[in-house]
Amino acid sequence: MAFASLLTTQFSPPQQPILEARLCASPNAGACRWLQMHVSGGRGAANFSVNTTPYLKKKEKLQRRSMKGHTCRCSVRGGKGSTKASIKSERKIDPVGFLKKIDFSSQKFALFLRERYKAFKDLTDDIIRRDLSLLELASGNKYVGLRRHIRHCVDYLEWAPGARFCSLVGDFNNWVHREDCAGEGYMGHDDHGYWRIVVEDKLREGEVEGDYFEEFNYLQNFDKGDENPDLDALFKKMDDEYWEPGEDEYLKDPNVFAEELYNSIFGSDRGLIRQKEDGVEDECLDDIPDAQTRYEAWKACQKDKNDGKLPPIDIIDDGSDPDHLTFVDDPVWRKRVLEKKPPLKYWEYLIKGRKAWERKYSPGIPHQGRVRVYFHTPEGPLERVPAWATYVLPDPDKSRMSAIFWDPPIEELHVWRNASPVVSRSLRIYECHVGISGKEPKIASFNEFTSKILPYIKKAGYNAVQLIGIQEHADYSSVGYKVTNMFAVSSRFGTPEDFKRLVDNAHGLGLLVIMDVVQSHAASDEMNGLAKFDGANDCYFHRGKRGHHKGWHTRMFKYGEYEVIRFLLSNLKWWVEEYHVDGFQFHSVTSMLYTHNGFAEFHEGLDDYCNQYVDRDALLYLILANEMLHQLKPEIITIAEDVTLYPGLCEPIDQGGLGFDYYVSISPSVMWLELIENVADDSWSMNQIAETLSLSCSQHKGKGLVYAENHGQSIAGGKSLAEVLFNYNHHNEYSSSGPSSIRRGLSLLKMIRLITLSLGGSAYLNFMGNEFGHPEYVEFPKSRNQYSLEHAVRRWDLLDSGQHSQLAAFDMDLMSLEEENSILKCPPATIMLTDDTSKVIVYKRGNLLYAFNFNPRKSFDKFSIQLNETGEYKILLDSDELAYGGLGRRSSEAKSILTMPARSKGSLHNLVLAMPSQSAQVYKLSRIWDPFESL
Repeated sequence: MAFASLLTTQFSPPQQPILEARLCASPNAGACRWLQMHVSGGRGAANFSVNTTPYLKKKEKLQRRSMKGHTCRCSVRGGKGSTKASIKSERKIDPVGFLKKIDFSSQKFALFLRERYKAFKDLTDDIIRRDLSLLELASGNKYVGLRRHIRHCVDYLEWAPGARFCSLVGDFNNWVHREDCAGEGYMGHDDHGYWRIVVEDKLREGEVEGDYFEEFNYLQNFDKGDENPDLDALFKKMDDEYWEPGEDEYLKDPNVFAEELYNSIFGSDRGLIRQKEDGVEDECLDDIPDAQTRYEAWKACQKDKNDGKLPPIDIIDDGSDPDHLTFVDDPVWRKRVLEKKPPLKYWEYLIKGRKAWERKYSPGIPHQGRVRVYFHTPEGPLERVPAWATYVLPDPDKSRMSAIFWDPPIEELHVWRNASPVVSRSLRIYECHVGISGKEPKIASFNEFTSKILPYIKKAGYNAVQLIGIQEHADYSSVGYKVTNMFAVSSRFGTPEDFKRLVDNAHGLGLLVIMDVVQSHAASDEMNGLAKFDGANDCYFHRGKRGHHKGWHTRMFKYGEYEVIRFLLSNLKWWVEEYHVDGFQFHSVTSMLYTHNGFAEFHEGLDDYCNQYVDRDALLYLILANEMLHQLKPEIITIAEDVTLYPGLCEPIDQGGLGFDYYVSISPSVMWLELIENVADDSWSMNQIAETLSLSCSQHKGKGLVYAENHGQSIAGGKSLAEVLFNYNHHNEYSSSGPSSIRRGLSLLKMIRLITLSLGGSAYLNFMGNEFGHPEYVEFPKSRNQYSLEHAVRRWDLLDSGQHSQLAAFDMDLMSLEEENSILKCPPATIMLTDDTSKVIVYKRGNLLYAFNFNPRKSFDKFSIQLNETGEYKILLDSDELAYGGLGRRSSEAKSILTMPARSKGSLHNLVLAMPSQSAQVYKLSRIWDPFESL
């Protein structure tokens, strides 16, 4: 695959040094053809080299975005001596910086971090050399895959280095393998395994083939080219605007410039042989002065000459090499030329709209046409779904899936109306699966989710929606975690335009959209996915045991393969640019980081994170992914799901970290389920609860995303907390004997959610329906349940009455409390009391005071705690209120409480609280005063 691009370097006067720039037009991987040019000016000189393999972008201005932390060296010569200057990023890089901050000492791990940084720097240098920038590397979706070309054809580019032959088959050519295949030679198949196929649109009867310059804009019905301008006049106008008089004189024949330069120095008749009709008579060779005299005479002649026919140049001849002269031009002239902008505005008059294309051509591959790619491999022929397919549907007989060429008419394209919301200071995430979001036993659609669920999420007080199972997956029972087609939205839920509408409406409601992206593994499905895509070569995955997940029977990517990096980075960039998603939760990062996929014991401290089982290529990829995403969209949110809490997970990249914004803390949810199922209420440890939650908040600078329960408890064969606490059986009924059991479940659910949010982290997540205590388990259609959808639903009808509506009311007020007080962005809490005897936990976070009584039997009418501040505390939230299904035992208490002053100045003050059993209250210090001020 050949890519080329022009690297534009601009100067700032005065005293511009010499620049040695290089233009690379080369294949992707390596051998470069160099064009070298020299520029001079000022007192000194400098040499600057850039080695790139960028893409060629017509009508786009390329800007070189340097990799963060990348160093370029510029050596400056001039004056009396020689100096060297290093041009570096403003950001100071310390590969072990975060270790110093947290005071961890491990010589082995520190050495590992330094070696990893060196590998990262080498990789980024390679990216600069081959693709100009990280963002360009991640732009593969603009060139690879199946897409309509501006010159009335469909262009297909696919990476399959193990194949020997490649063709496209589909409805458009009646599935004939030899009809549309890659051509011979470099344009059909390059040295790096890329195959290129062009499917030409068909000229309609009576139409005439257009001019070579004819192009079409398929996103507008009409464009400026529909006015049929005079092309000769247009090109003349372009030339007149761009070139100064005389500047374009030598473009047609560059030898004329060399001849004119020679003549300007030596004269037009120097060295010519005078002839007569009867043969050679003599040579016209006058006495030639020495080089220095000749040069000075020419320079004196040129001093006041400025006829515009030649660029203002000078010649440097240091005498060291008689065959080498350096031609130097005027920096002022060069600056003016380099600042010229191509007159691309005139090019727009060559582009016609979609209507003109539809009149003239019938599409080679129509909208919604079915397509597969056909390969010959050493093992034999095979068909695959194109790896970069953006929409995939099952064939009519359901035997396999095919890519759908998605090229809808303009009137069917979604028009974006809403910008992404400003990222909130605190994230309250509502986790959803679109397919099970309905209350009827069927697969819900994007449109149903948009109209019914999004407004509810907004009303419930959340500010972000996290979607799982969006990437296409042939196996619905995998919940979307065995991805077959990385770039495609799941067709079960709707079309690409439907998903765009969902995201757009979410933004209109002020909701961020976070996508659960799966790049840690992929489905082992060979017919519909990437497994053995090009035969036994298996280009995307490791071979042998390493290429298979130890527990899930899925395939593991080769994160060290350059084209796999391009594929995965482009996948992330695609979802951001095409669908405007605001962030990603990286599923099962643990599976990526270790060759044992996390199925191993960790008992060697930091050494476990740098031993032979750590996948260094995966670490480098995650760093690149975070770097690229934050360059693309600085406010983007990246979340890592890693149960091992890899050191530096949420630390800055320049300090040795991986660059994530948040990590998923699973400890609280594991603890809650263990306590509820296996420990009696009066045996719960307050110290365990406080330590587990506060540790989640303090690790990684308080960047933990916490939840009491997520989809795992409800979907992955487990039980939701409500199902356990309410003793809800699989016959859709409560098996508890009385209201006391229901009241206990209500009380604990409210307390668990409040303490997890307020003590546990800096972002909070809740799975769809759990906020109102959804009591039923979730089971996707499988062979063991005869592929039933009965339990792949959400019981929204439970919101109408009973304890479920009361739980929902509490959760809504909890979200309001967080929004008004920014609890999740406050510093970690200060634990004031944990008492295993009384089962009480009291702590402060920000300006709020939290009091929990987990005692199942004993209430405290006057529970005294000691505070530094004295003043008035106002109650903001009480889990025991009648509206929340409580008993209202504090209804007679005052809404504000005054502290009791200390006996002497400097002593602690007392605050006396009423704390009913299994309840929690939140107070806010509304007024402060010093009782000793008047003494």
